[in-house]
Amino acid sequence: MNDKLNSANLEPPGAVLEQPLYESRQEIYSRAVGGWFARWRWALVFLTQFVFYGGPWLVWNGRQAVLFDLVARKFYIFGIVFWPQDFIYLTGLLVVSALSLFLFTAVAGRLWCGYACPQTVYTEIFMWIERKVEGDRSARMRLDQEPMSVRKLGLKAAKHGLWVALSLWTGFTFVGYFTPIHQLAAEVAGISAAGAQGGPALGPWEIFWVLFYGFATYGNAGWMREQVCKYMCPYARFQSAMFDPDTLIITYDPERGEPRGPRARTANAQALGLGDCVDCGVCVQVCPTGIDIRKGLQYECIGCAACIDGCNQVMARVGYPKGLIRYTTENALQQKLTPRQILARALRPRVLVYTAVLWTIIIAIGITLYTRVPLKVDVIRDRASLSREVDGKWVENIYRLQIMNTQEAPHRFVIRARGVPSLHVAEDETVDIPGASSRMVPIRLRVDAGQVPSGSHKIEFEVLAADDASIVARERSIFLVR
Repeated sequence: MNDKLNSANLEPPGAVLEQPLYESRQEIYSRAVGGWFARWRWALVFLTQFVFYGGPWLVWNGRQAVLFDLVARKFYIFGIVFWPQDFIYLTGLLVVSALSLFLFTAVAGRLWCGYACPQTVYTEIFMWIERKVEGDRSARMRLDQEPMSVRKLGLKAAKHGLWVALSLWTGFTFVGYFTPIHQLAAEVAGISAAGAQGGPALGPWEIFWVLFYGFATYGNAGWMREQVCKYMCPYARFQSAMFDPDTLIITYDPERGEPRGPRARTANAQALGLGDCVDCGVCVQVCPTGIDIRKGLQYECIGCAACIDGCNQVMARVGYPKGLIRYTTENALQQKLTPRQILARALRPRVLVYTAVLWTIIIAIGITLYTRVPLKVDVIRDRASLSREVDGKWVENIYRLQIMNTQEAPHRFVIRARGVPSLHVAEDETVDIPGASSRMVPIRLRVDAGQVPSGSHKIEFEVLAADDASIVARERSIFLVR
């Protein structure tokens, strides 16, 4: 019996059957496609890259408009300067981003993946370069099947040269958000502070991150492409948890399209017993992840809608109505809902809750930013001398005040204290702090020894700008009397 089974399986007795855990990548030759969704996709490509590449070159108040200065621990975003103490705003931004992703996915699927994700955007740019150098789908397939020649080597070298140049420029721009980009450009050009022409003056970390980010761009968009979306991105795995039967997704209409099959343009499809799908395969050829949308929604689908544009072009050529592949919902297909009914179902409880929570957080962040006091004060007691007598009359405590002027304009600040009788600052009460700077200020507070009993007394420091009474910060501390 075992011999018969082994013979049927074409395996010799005792053979070890090896099953690969990772499917080897099949090269995908995506076909260029035009249409309404393609124009939207390229509009988002231009918009996102205009913001990314142009952002670090903008100037605001004589400095880089958007700069994350990790060395100085200051983060400039146009007219606002954030400090490490403002970490709560980063938390708010991440929460808003997550809720926005949930909301857009619940309404219309993977809009972020299809139009604005960096992986999608750079893959689109790299594929455009590939098509310009090597040709469209059929030309690239023929080129890869040809033996190596001078022409093939030249085309491949030109393509990869352009990819590498774009990747390095992307890495340079990324680092330019953390190192002032004009300074970075001068270092790359090898211009020293004295103006003499020399070798590149980039620091080791700057070199590392330019090359690292450039390599990541080149590898992800040039080589891995759909592998990143299919295997590395977790969003593809949990997106189904955010879908429901009223979520707009890219869908093939099997009731209209099946049974599929080729036919002459003048043929009567009904007489042949065929649906509208001519089985041309264009929807598969234009897909950047190589899936067949006619098999239903798959996790590999990034929602780019290239299959909609491709199918609509074919439907227009054969004289059939567009929309065989379209954005619709599961309920719309089953219940044959009208566009107005689909829109009405979009305002369902899940979407309303996401929208309400999202706008609540956005408004709260906006209010806190608008009412944010551009002054931060931290009080640190001097542990070396907790309390001491001065001139036999005064009891003195020493503090250090970390005063941060988060505005870019300089201010003179007045330091006061209150909480116990006769409490006062023993020296100059004013301190000048430049814009977007901090200063550690030693402060000596004194009280009349005869007016304050022994023990620990609660006090409050008040620091306010001499030129703007609205800029004020208060911090509590204690005053010790022995």
